Amino acid sequence: MTEIQIEVIGLIAACLTTSSFLPQVYKIWKFKSSDGISLSMYLFMLTGVILWFIYGLLIGSISIIIANFIAALLQMMIIYYKLKLK
Repeated sequence: MTEIQIEVIGLIAACLTTSSFLPQVYKIWKFKSSDGISLSMYLFMLTGVILWFIYGLLIGSISIIIANFIAALLQMMIIYYKLKLK
């Protein structure tokens, strides 16, 4: 496999895993309720995603960089609503 093919696999995986946060963000926004959402889980996840983002920068992997940047934004939205809607 070429480097480009490997990166395309990474980009597809990144799109799928990152977009998995969209239904949660939408549900919280639509119903204006964050009941049942674990703040500690999203804080741990956000920390991990930020570290993955830094790792992506260090190794120069665009799929890791993009996926984790977007995932961090979505998780920050969830954390924001969790704190705002208490």
